[in-house]
Amino acid sequence: MTQNIRLNKSAVSFAAQDNDTLLRAALRSNIALPYECNSGGCGSCKFELVEGEIKELWADAPGLSPRDIRKGKKLACQCVAVGDCEIKISPETNAASISTLPQKHSASYVGRRDLTGDMAEFIFKIPTPAVFFSGQFAMLSLPNIGERAYSMSNIANEEGFLQFIIKRMPNGKGSNYLFDELNEGDEIDIDGPYGNSYLRTDNNRDIVCIGGGSGLSPVMSIVRSAAVNNELKGRNIHLFYGGRGPKDICTPELIKEVVSSEINIISHEATSDAELSKEHGWTGECCFIHELVEKKLAGNMPDYEYYFCGPPIMTNTVQRLLMVDNQVPFEQIHFDRFF
Repeated sequence: MTQNIRLNKSAVSFAAQDNDTLLRAALRSNIALPYECNSGGCGSCKFELVEGEIKELWADAPGLSPRDIRKGKKLACQCVAVGDCEIKISPETNAASISTLPQKHSASYVGRRDLTGDMAEFIFKIPTPAVFFSGQFAMLSLPNIGERAYSMSNIANEEGFLQFIIKRMPNGKGSNYLFDELNEGDEIDIDGPYGNSYLRTDNNRDIVCIGGGSGLSPVMSIVRSAAVNNELKGRNIHLFYGGRGPKDICTPELIKEVVSSEINIISHEATSDAELSKEHGWTGECCFIHELVEKKLAGNMPDYEYYFCGPPIMTNTVQRLLMVDNQVPFEQIHFDRFF
């Protein structure tokens, strides 16, 4: 069945299929509701139900505060319409919704290549061209587990390949399934693309990419895309990547694979565990990655376009470094919050 969803005090409406969340149904209709994580954590897609009935998929999602709940707020990414509805939420202008409307595909697992002891690049193939902006993510539906958000690490392609750099989390059901149970040829559903932290080409600034853990995936997609984008000829791209110890660092090898005579890729790595670094003979920088960013770009930080992804503590610290400590304009900062 199809439900009609109206936006309060406007003539805008969209159709929602059974089991599609309000957020995804809107995005599939090219209506850019505000969002970041698409998985209940960030709270960006809060709305009020004006009329009709909805079903909440995750009533205790951390994106809603106790105050939000008392005021009757809901999350569009966690609500499914039971019938026709009217909701109160304001769409925003979002270029990522143009030509990259999210779709659900059955994807075949091709294989993976290990990058470190606990991180690998997984490869899937869908039956249509893989259309997305570099830096975006998709929702992978894993059997008996549910959906997990992972960012693409490759670039759009006609062959239909989707690649994801994924880190095994000690208690992560999703990552452990991918590493231990997924076999070549297995099929899973992949829904996407989503995300607003995609590569911009409408300015002449040099680019800074910052990653931690599997946050390397979207920034590698941006680096790989920039290397073949004629609009970015002559740019410098600074790639900053941090790991706990030397065995977590894989960016030098990945950068060697990026062949381009049009851009200059400058790779910066740092480890954060001094004892582990000394034990393995690390001679590079030993600090948190945001500290290395500040050290290398001091005095010129507002001159760059920034893309970053990683654990929440890292993204929060980088955001504060850029916006508060160095007055980088908000429109030059691009990241999606994951929890």
